[in-house]
Amino acid sequence: MDLMLIHSAWGFTDSFSTGLPAFKAMGYEGVEVNWIRPNAERKADLRRSLDATGLRLIPQCFTCAWDQGRSVDEHIASFKAQVEDALTWNPLMINFHSGSDAWTTAEMIAFYRACREIERDVSVPILHETHRGRCFFSPWSTREVLREVPDLQFTADFSHWVCVAERLIDDQLPIIHQVAERTRHIHARVGFRGGPQVPDPRDPVYAEELAAHERWWDLCWASMVTRGLNRVTLMPEFGPFPYLHHAPFSNQPVADIREINQWQGARQRDRFRQQYGARLVGPQ
Repeated sequence: MDLMLIHSAWGFTDSFSTGLPAFKAMGYEGVEVNWIRPNAERKADLRRSLDATGLRLIPQCFTCAWDQGRSVDEHIASFKAQVEDALTWNPLMINFHSGSDAWTTAEMIAFYRACREIERDVSVPILHETHRGRCFFSPWSTREVLREVPDLQFTADFSHWVCVAERLIDDQLPIIHQVAERTRHIHARVGFRGGPQVPDPRDPVYAEELAAHERWWDLCWASMVTRGLNRVTLMPEFGPFPYLHHAPFSNQPVADIREINQWQGARQRDRFRQQYGARLVGPQ
């Protein structure tokens, strides 16, 4: 099994022709790109840069963009259209912020049943992220959907659940296990009781939070090994303001997110090697 580190394009404003070679030099093997924001010119730059570097692409898609108030049918149509568009890019996988947190459980189930009908005709993994604002914003909404649509695949970002629950969620291990058993991709950000992103995961003040998230990621890794997957993808995802804390009045960031993400990627790569002794993708 391989560990493939993915670089996030969240908050990245330089040209892809500049950024992607730099990502590759840092040991990343792919890039995850918000699929709503880039205009045609920026997507053309992305395509040229992917071809030049050989990095793999994960489109980050959003049903109905950020308008979660749309109907189930509108979200289904948005899902289908974005899948069809993303597939023309030969993606490694497709990641979705899908559905709406405001729906009833019945509406969520109807939506994901329709998604599964679309996904069955697609050979590329289509993943649904555990994310606030969407159907999988909490352990409990996720549990209810999985009772009726058990064959979904996930991007695990447990930082959102910690934020929503306002606690570390070891008391919710049954649903964490259920998601881990269906996870194909990990967003490695660390949340805390007051938000989805600690100011700096290297700070000993947040050692408990870091250890908890690593316990949950380990469950995902163990399941991937059991399922015989050929690779694990992991993306350090500490993001810019308002996720990154800024000092009052000066509006200066309290940490360097590029530095933090590099630290996180190196740490999780080393932990994976220690646990599984596998050949790792990218420089050692």
